[in-house]
Amino acid sequence: MLPLAERLRPKTLNEYIGQKHLVGEGAILRQMIESGNLSSFILWGPPGVGKTTLARIIAHELQRPFYTLSAVTSGVKEVRDVIDKAKREAQLNSGLFAPSDKRSPILFIDEIHRFSKSQQDSLLGAVEDGTITLIGATTENPSFEVINPLLSRCQIYVLQPLGKDDLLELLHRALSEDEYLKERNVTIVETEAILRYSGGDARKLLNIIELVTNSGVQAIDNETVTKQLQQNPVAYDKDGELHYDIISAFIKSIRGSDPDAAIYWLARMVAAGEDPKFIARRLVISASEDIGLANPNAMLVANACFDTLTKIGWPEGRIPLALATIYLATSQKSNSAYLAIDAALAEVDKSGNQPVPLHLRNASTKLMEELGYHEGYQYAHDFPNHFVHQQYMPDELKDTKFWHPQGSPQEQKIAEWMKHLWENDSPTNH
Repeated sequence: MLPLAERLRPKTLNEYIGQKHLVGEGAILRQMIESGNLSSFILWGPPGVGKTTLARIIAHELQRPFYTLSAVTSGVKEVRDVIDKAKREAQLNSGLFAPSDKRSPILFIDEIHRFSKSQQDSLLGAVEDGTITLIGATTENPSFEVINPLLSRCQIYVLQPLGKDDLLELLHRALSEDEYLKERNVTIVETEAILRYSGGDARKLLNIIELVTNSGVQAIDNETVTKQLQQNPVAYDKDGELHYDIISAFIKSIRGSDPDAAIYWLARMVAAGEDPKFIARRLVISASEDIGLANPNAMLVANACFDTLTKIGWPEGRIPLALATIYLATSQKSNSAYLAIDAALAEVDKSGNQPVPLHLRNASTKLMEELGYHEGYQYAHDFPNHFVHQQYMPDELKDTKFWHPQGSPQEQKIAEWMKHLWENDSPTNH
């Protein structure tokens, strides 16, 4: 018997759950489908949010030939074979459709971020001339892994984790439409645990239901779900979900200053064949988010690790990864920069576009000068310590503080220096 996730895979757009910003009424992908004018695009989002399903539905709705390749198992030869097949099919059908009909086959490439540059290059001509319509799927930021010429030929659409309402709708559909579950008379008593463990992942939700019901349970509650998942910690982990759990443990171990745990999770990823660039990118993020101003050298080490990794390759690349991991885990920590930018973004969202004070504006024209632009601005380098007390914030926010130094010696030094500047430069002197 097929797994529950396969049994419930939607076949039409109306059955598809989630991603209303893409497939809801009037949304961009629905408009493409309804018009029949499909252009190449890449779907970017976490596992289990419907990337593969959406590609299949589009091909079905448009009645297009549909070819699939996995970047994990396919090479340049397989790509060229599919393109050649698409060309032959187009020649055979050339007399069946009017020239205006856009019926090029769809090539769906799962995990397109794992394609090498040469593999991606092999797609360019066919995408450019319309031999194929490319739909790629990736869990990674395409701007990191997809070559620019291919990005320029494709739109990027971001898929979001499923929300609570979407997951509850899927849960109801599973219980009401799946023949096996209907025969078992499965009921849901509580949903908090199943929603929490699903984490916005439709496939994971259905795998949890299957795991729990296969144990003979008919009434699903929080205790049952938690107990079953603890007894079978990876039983519902399919198609790479563990990848996200381990990278999360890795980063949290670095943040928690536990080098042994961080190295262990690094080893788990290395042993599993994780993309080393994926790990290196997370180290760069951790250096800026979790270590920050407490040790600015952490950013240099993380970036040097990334650069070294691209030069020496694998397996030696594990060594700079280990070096950077231990360095970051044993560094003092500060997330003040991370908190500062988020606080500033929240303020921008709340207060909108506050005007720039006149003295901070450039007087590029005579009219601007007459209106007071730049008037009263004081050039900091003309003053002792290259500092002068003046207002840089918008008037409505002039006393607002976003950056709050934390307890590391490095940040305390910065804070003390800033305090010295402000206390020894009275605004009444200017």
